[in-house]
Amino acid sequence: MKKVASSILIAGLILMTIPTSGFHVSAESVGDLEKKINDLDKEQSGLNDEKNNLEGNKRDTEEKLNKNKSKQSTVEQDINSIDEELTSTQNNISNKENEITETNNEIETLTSKINELTERIEELKEEIKILEDRIEKRDALLKERLRTIQQNGGDMKYMEVIFGASSFGDFISRTSAVNTIMDSDKTIMEAQAADKKVLQENKKEVEANKEEVEVKKVAVEDKKKSLENQKEELVALEGQLKDQMQEKETLMAQLEEEHQDLEEYKLSIEDEQQVLNDQEKAIKLAKQQYEQEKGKLEQLAKEEAARQAAQEKASQSSSRSSGSSNTVASTPAPTPSGNGMFIRPTSGPVTSSFNPNRMHPIHNEIRPHNGTDFGKRSSADARIVAAADGVVSTAGALGSFGNTVMITHVINGQTYTTVYAHLNSISVSSGQTVSQGQQIGVMGTTGGSTGVHLHFEVHPGGYKNPVNPMNYLN
Repeated sequence: MKKVASSILIAGLILMTIPTSGFHVSAESVGDLEKKINDLDKEQSGLNDEKNNLEGNKRDTEEKLNKNKSKQSTVEQDINSIDEELTSTQNNISNKENEITETNNEIETLTSKINELTERIEELKEEIKILEDRIEKRDALLKERLRTIQQNGGDMKYMEVIFGASSFGDFISRTSAVNTIMDSDKTIMEAQAADKKVLQENKKEVEANKEEVEVKKVAVEDKKKSLENQKEELVALEGQLKDQMQEKETLMAQLEEEHQDLEEYKLSIEDEQQVLNDQEKAIKLAKQQYEQEKGKLEQLAKEEAARQAAQEKASQSSSRSSGSSNTVASTPAPTPSGNGMFIRPTSGPVTSSFNPNRMHPIHNEIRPHNGTDFGKRSSADARIVAAADGVVSTAGALGSFGNTVMITHVINGQTYTTVYAHLNSISVSSGQTVSQGQQIGVMGTTGGSTGVHLHFEVHPGGYKNPVNPMNYLN
């Protein structure tokens, strides 16, 4: 199994080879290891606090998500209700428009009928004028006849005419003439009465019909006005419903966006929880290594004490014997090649430095560049390696980072997280222990990237605390 160890831990392993003169050094190393173990305990306690805080944030986020879903459900019901009412209103408007069209047709029919009656009235006026002239002439004739009859003594003159006949034939002729005259007078009188009656009936009929049609037209026009008012109310209601629908749809869009943000935040919390879990795993492994090293040093110290006791006992039994004490020089611990605790993750050149106020090349706005970018000059530069020993906390696609590896390290009792983003391929898995210099992937341009490069970050104390990586590299 691959071993998680810091440079201090490696130095501690080297100290295990120190013989007699190394006791004091070993004792100091045990104390150092105890301090480192205590520091790791504190670090682990801090991680537990962070995990508790994250769990609380996750519960709050889930509660907000549930409330958001409830609001979305309510708004969706409102939208459906408004949509039903809007559909009903639009149907009512269509029906009112059909009724108004029918009413307009009815008004046109009545107007046409009124026009016909008006024309008929004009025709009757001509007929009435003719009748009035005829009646006027008959009145004059009748008046003349009456005047003549009155002047001649009325009906008795007819008797004189009849009985004044000179012969029977003359009698018959005179009788026939009198009957003719009397029939003519009767016909005139009857025609006069009939004309007067027709005149009155025609006037009455036309005026009644016109009045009836005009009354009906007024009623239909009132009906049309009422329908138009109802349509205006429905159109106003339709406008209100459309405004309500737009407000609800806007609210729904906001809720959906909020829900998406909460989901993303929840995922980020879960990712951070995973990072903390892996950091905790790395701390436990480092603590285990320190404790094992401490045990070895304590055993060395016991063996050294026993050896010195044996030497003292041997020197007492052989007081005359002389000898020279052998001194074994300790092997000095190796020094790092640079001034940092991490090696460069690639041999490629720096193409973009750490910058909190960099203009983003894609979004064209000021966004912090929380790492250092390394470019690719040759195929050798594409090889990405772990900057230090550690445990892989993330290995996979991660938003705009694309294919990403995150490694948790414990160095001198301090946790660090390194980030390797935009990889073309990944050769490690989450939870895997890696050694410094071990290949973890190949440089690429996945995620939000404008070209093949490696985006490298360093986070002391765990993720979410970016610093300039160049200050930590050899």
